Order: sequence, then structure tokens, then C-alpha cells
Amino acid sequence: MAPYDNKDKLMDHVQASEDFNRARNRELLSRIQYFMNTDKNRLLSFNVVKQILKPKTESYRGMQIVPLSLIVGSEGRYRDFNKYFLPRSEYLRTRWERVDRAHLGDIILPPIQLYEIGGAYFVRDGNHRVSVARSQGMETIDAEVTSLSSEIAITPGMTADELRERVIKYEKEIFYEKTNFGELTGDFDLDFTTIGRYDVIYNHILVHKYYLNQQSAGELPFSEALVSWYQKVYRPITDIIKQEGLYLNFPGNSPSDLYVWIVKHWDFLKKKYGVHYSIADAARDFSVKYGKNRSKFLRFFAVFLDRLFNRKAG
Repeated sequence: MAPYDNKDKLMDHVQASEDFNRARNRELLSRIQYFMNTDKNRLLSFNVVKQILKPKTESYRGMQIVPLSLIVGSEGRYRDFNKYFLPRSEYLRTRWERVDRAHLGDIILPPIQLYEIGGAYFVRDGNHRVSVARSQGMETIDAEVTSLSSEIAITPGMTADELRERVIKYEKEIFYEKTNFGELTGDFDLDFTTIGRYDVIYNHILVHKYYLNQQSAGELPFSEALVSWYQKVYRPITDIIKQEGLYLNFPGNSPSDLYVWIVKHWDFLKKKYGVHYSIADAARDFSVKYGKNRSKFLRFFAVFLDRLFNRKAG
């Protein structure tokens, strides 16, 4: 192999500069493409994903050959690169070009370090090496991998919001399967916009079961407690939410979301004003204090249409 002389180094400097310019131009085009939906152009934050998935275990997997297309995020540099690991700022040039020159000069760099969760990978160390490798058209990269447990799969191109939606859907499936909720109540629309709410509902049913057991000679089956909670607690509250159009003050949230918040607010108000404070008053108080202001006319009109169409459907 011919010696790597000063002329070669100069050429590599020029080539690395051109490579970075090309990568930056591609990033700018990508930014324009996703101008109306910037989340689709972002790398995932590993810490945000951990908060969403809440992995219970972690294990060292050692050295692996990892497809670059499955590296979807970063632990600390997720703002510096877009979802294709193209550099998003000029200040990355110096280090990026240094890595690129090493690649052009066939200098072997240490393997990158990755976290794996849900079948996808996140850079712990080596973001610039991933960026250069992808820009050079490489398909795989050597990596030292640490794996975290997850029952939810992450697919390339997924946003954090889409991941939350997938987790909520999974939680709903588990809750309905575990409790037989749909068959017992005929309600398949217990929907939430926040992770962890089905566990809250399960605990509400258990608390309701506890109080029912205090009035019963024997142990009440969970299924009976669930139906009782649904008919005597959940439905009356969500009926108030729908009949009075309170959900209109909380766009983007479901009646089930409001149920959880209102029950918590009701508990606070009962401690403050006494146990006879009504749930209807608690719902209205919560809407006034925390909802977005909507005109009474718009709320009345929306409720009128809702009742009209429901009557026709029936």
C-alpha cells in the first residue's frame, strides 16, 4: 500500500469539506420537506423513549454489527442531527470532517456505543461516526451494545408521540384482556391520551371493590365490582362531562382523561368543603379553573348537535 503522504492528506481535507457541505445541503432539503411536520424529521431522544417505555432490565450484549437504518436516536446529541443523522448545524463541521478524513484514510476508529430498546438503537457514543457512515452510504457499523427490555417495538421514522400512542394502545389491549372490560360493560371506548391511565382505572375499581366488600358478607368477585364501578361511578361522571360539554374546554383530551382528573379534583374539594360536595359541582369547578375558555353559545351548540345526532343514530 502506498504511503499516506501530505498530498493525500490535502485531498482528504478537501474531500471531507465537500462531504460535509453535501450533508448539510441534504439536511436543509430534508428540513424543507418536513417543514409542516418537523417532528417527522427529528431523531428520538433516548431519555424520552426511556420515560415512555420504562424498561425494567438492562443487559450488556457486547460487540455486534448493527444496521445503520435501525439507529433512530441519540442519548445526548439528538438535536444535532436529523433522523437521517445529517448534521443540523455548521458548528459540527470540525469534528465531522475529522471523522470523515479518518474514513477516507482507512483509519480504523473505535466501535460506537449503542443502546438497544424495542428493536431500535440509540447512540450513546459515536454520533459523528454514525453520521459520516450514513453519508458515505455504509449499511452497517460495528457497535458495542447494551440492551434494555421493552414489549413495544420501535420502528424507524417513528416520532415520540407515535410511540406514546403505541404504548397507550398496548396498555388498552392488556387492560381489556385482563379485566374483560368490554364484554362486561359493552364499552370499548375507554380511551386515554396519557400513558399509565389504565393502571389508574384498575386501582379505582379495586378501591370500589374494597368499599363494596365492607358492605357484603362475602368477597365480591372483581367482575361484579367492575360493573358496579362503571355504572355507579364512571358513567355518571362521563355523562356529566358529555351532557354539559365540558370536554370542549379540553381539546385533544377524551372524556376518560377528564374522568381521572375530575375524580382527583373531587377528592381535593371534599377534603376542603366536606364529603357532601357533589361530583357535578366538582366537574364544573374543574372545567372553569383548568379548561380553555369557550363561549357558552359554542358549548351549547356543540352539545345540541351531539344530542341531535345521537338521537338520530338511536
